[in-house]
Amino acid sequence: MALQTRLERQAACCSVNVHSIPHVARAFLGQSVPVPTTGSLGRQVSAAQTSVASRPIRSRRVASVSVRAEAAKPWKKKDARLVLEDGSVWHGVAFGAKGTEIGEVVFNTSLSGYQEIMTDPSYKGQFVAFTCPHIGNVGINADDMESSKCHLGAIIVRDLSLAVSNYRSRMTLDEYCKKENVLGIAGIDTRALTKALRDTGCLVGVITTDSSKSDAELVQMAKSWTIVGKDLLSVVSCKEPYEWRQGTIAEWEFAPLVKSGGSGPQFHVVAYDFGIKTNILRRLASYGCRITVVPATYPASEVLKMNPDGVFFSNGPGDPSAAPYAVDNAKQILGKKPVFGICMGHQILGQAFGGKTFKLKFGHHGGNHPIRYNPTGRIEVSAQNHNFAVDLKTLPAGVEVTHINLNDGTCAGMVYKEKKAMTIQYHPEASPGPHDADICFEQFIGMMKAERVTA
Repeated sequence: MALQTRLERQAACCSVNVHSIPHVARAFLGQSVPVPTTGSLGRQVSAAQTSVASRPIRSRRVASVSVRAEAAKPWKKKDARLVLEDGSVWHGVAFGAKGTEIGEVVFNTSLSGYQEIMTDPSYKGQFVAFTCPHIGNVGINADDMESSKCHLGAIIVRDLSLAVSNYRSRMTLDEYCKKENVLGIAGIDTRALTKALRDTGCLVGVITTDSSKSDAELVQMAKSWTIVGKDLLSVVSCKEPYEWRQGTIAEWEFAPLVKSGGSGPQFHVVAYDFGIKTNILRRLASYGCRITVVPATYPASEVLKMNPDGVFFSNGPGDPSAAPYAVDNAKQILGKKPVFGICMGHQILGQAFGGKTFKLKFGHHGGNHPIRYNPTGRIEVSAQNHNFAVDLKTLPAGVEVTHINLNDGTCAGMVYKEKKAMTIQYHPEASPGPHDADICFEQFIGMMKAERVTA
C-alpha cells in the first residue's frame, strides 16, 4: 500500500494519470491491466488475447516464477532418515552411498580433521555426528588417511560443503563416501541431536535412503542391535604380520627431539593391531622404532620369540570386555617387556592389571578434552575417541593413575612399574592435533632404553 501511494503521488506531481503508469508497475501493485478496445492498438487485439491479458499480470508472473524456481532449486529434497532407538526421526539429504545401515550414534566435537576421524578404525560400528556445522570444505587427500579404508557406518552433518578448496584435495567428501560405500546424511540439526545424545546417552540409530521402510520398522531395527559385547578388534585388524618403518612426513614433523635427529638408537617394537592408526605407527617410527605389526589374535608366545625391545597395544573399536584373548596375551607379556597401550590398548591392559571396564554415557569424542598429568600437574589438551573406560576403583595396588580426564574424572592414563607398563586412554599421536601428549612416545622410548641398560 505504501508503494502504491508513493507511485500515485509521483504520478500526480508529474500531471500523469495513475492509469498511465507502465503495466509492469501497475501489475506489481496488484491492479488489473485493461486492454484497449478502440483505436489501432485495440483493433490488433483479438477477443482471446483480451481474455488472457485482462487477467492480473502479477498472478501470472508469480505462477511462472514459482514453476521456474521449483525446477531450479539448488538444493535436494530431504530423501534420507536417521531413526533412533528412542523413536525420534530426523529427516535429511542423502549423500555418499545409498542403502540402510545400523550403528551407535556418537558426536565428535573436533573442528577439523574429518578425514582422519572417518578413517580411524576405532569408529567401526558407529555413526559420527559432527558438531562442526560445515563439513567437506577441504575435500579428501591421499596423505591424511589413518587406515586404508573408511570404517565407520555413516556420517551425520549439518551442512555438506558445496565447494572444495584445498591444494591437496583429490576428491569431494561425497565422492569418497560413494567410493567407500559409506552413507552420509546432511541437513540434520546436529546441535539438537548432540543435546539429545548428551541427555540420553549414546543411542543406536538406523540411516536409510529406502523410502519403503516405515519409521516403526527402523525403530525396531535400532532396538535390536547393540555394540556392547561385540568384539570388533578381530574385524578391523590385519590378517598377517607386516613391517613398518615410515616416520612422520618431514613437512609435518613437530617434535623438537625428532627434528634435531636426537631420537636415539633404533628399537624393535611389536605392535598389536586392534585397529591401529597410521599416525601411531609414524610417531613410533619417528622416535627410532622398527615396528612389526601383528594381528589382534596373535599369540603372546610368538611375540616373545621375536625378542622385541617393547610391545605396543593399539587403539580399536567396540567393547574391551568382549576380547578376552587380547587380555590373556597382555597378561603373558606383562613384566617381561616394556609395554605401552593407547585407547583400546589402555583398556586391555587395565583388565590385564586386574581392573574392569565400563561404558560411558556418551563417550569422549573430540579434539579438546583437558587432561591432568598427576605427577607434575601439567594440563594437556587431548584428542579422544572411546566409549568405555577403566574403572579406577577396581585397579590393584601398585597401579598409579597418572592421568585424569578433567571433564568427568575418569582414568586417562596408568603406570604399573612392577609390570613395566604405561597406558594412555586418549591419542597422543593425534592428527591434525593437538600434540600436547606426544611426550608419551618419548616416555615409552625411555622405558625401552632403561630396559636395554639393565638387560
